[in-house]
Amino acid sequence: MKTLVIGTGGREHALALALSRDPHVTEVHVAPGNPGIAAIAMLHEVDPLDGSAVAALAVSLGVDLVVVGPEAPLVAGVADDVRAAGIACFGPSREAAQLEGSKAFAKQVMAAAEVPTAMARVCETPEQAAAALDSFGPPYVVKDDALAAGKGVVVTDERQAALDHAAACDRVVIEEFLDGPEVSLFAITDGETVLPLQAAQDFKRALDGDEGPNTGGMGAYTPLDWAPDDLVTEVTRRVLVPTVVEMARRGTPFQGLLYAGLALTSRGVRVIEFNARFGDPETQALLALLRTPLSALLHGAATGTLGEVGLPQWSTDAAVAVVMAAEGYPESPRKGDPIAGVEAADALEGVDVIHAGTAIVDGELVTAGGRVLAVTATGSTLAEARNRAYAGVAEISFAGAHARTDIALAAVDGTMEG
Repeated sequence: MKTLVIGTGGREHALALALSRDPHVTEVHVAPGNPGIAAIAMLHEVDPLDGSAVAALAVSLGVDLVVVGPEAPLVAGVADDVRAAGIACFGPSREAAQLEGSKAFAKQVMAAAEVPTAMARVCETPEQAAAALDSFGPPYVVKDDALAAGKGVVVTDERQAALDHAAACDRVVIEEFLDGPEVSLFAITDGETVLPLQAAQDFKRALDGDEGPNTGGMGAYTPLDWAPDDLVTEVTRRVLVPTVVEMARRGTPFQGLLYAGLALTSRGVRVIEFNARFGDPETQALLALLRTPLSALLHGAATGTLGEVGLPQWSTDAAVAVVMAAEGYPESPRKGDPIAGVEAADALEGVDVIHAGTAIVDGELVTAGGRVLAVTATGSTLAEARNRAYAGVAEISFAGAHARTDIALAAVDGTMEG
């Protein structure tokens, strides 16, 4: 099978790496890609938001499957253009991708499907926002209704900060605060069959102890031994399947990766958000443990034959991904700093260095984005995976580099509570 992955980040590197190790995949192409992906796949220039150009590239390469990685191309309808060209595509249609493209739309779908989620109000004026904030009280949760690259959410005890964020957005969703630990659960679906992956935990705040601003994610790990034994079963039954059924009922079937961000609250599981694509950096940890050929899952979803694939099979190991970010991330990340030590880290046992915001300038690897690298490691225990990941982090250096030191720490220490 020939595959083409669309995107430039860590998620796309992780997907390309898994496909390159898949015995059923003969060629891996990525567009535009990044320097890390260049070592395992053939790179091509394309505008990821230009559906016609992506479709033309896929046709010219003669690929069997296109995988659209980022959310923006999905919301722009790139998957529709690829399918219109007669090529199987993993990723929802423009209409279905609104589950991520609009927080308000996602709330409407959840209400119709009776999916448990936070109470919320959609606000378009400062007066509406102020009233909603006063209704729910602190901590205040304000979400940009549109795509914001994982940084459109503010959770704060300061009312003015919440009002300022609302004022900076065209439309916001203001919600009640959900207590309890957060969990990510992905499902691959062809619009009918729903196959959940194993649960992972992401770390959104920039600093240790869940302090600092929200980011696109500073690390992740899987599995979650502290989570309820029936978590995946319950979320599949109460959240994933009802959402897929409701999307089909609306005439916009969801085909691709449905990402449920969850809070395990004192009142039970609640959905924080939906995404319409593989999450980053959870994908890095999850794919490191996936034993079912990734191509079978993606192609099955793209062709409506997922029911023939069966539930994904997993390694009994654990995986931890630690993000190394650029100076100034997430507000104003600095670019162009030389990066050293990647090869040494990549050579460590059980370690893969996944590139996200990197580039080659004058023959040298440099920073080119906020989240620069995700050092991902596996081990027979979570503690071993964590130690290996941080050993990899210690090998890598660039000016202003910062990484959280507590990824998966509570789970290793036994202090996580589900």
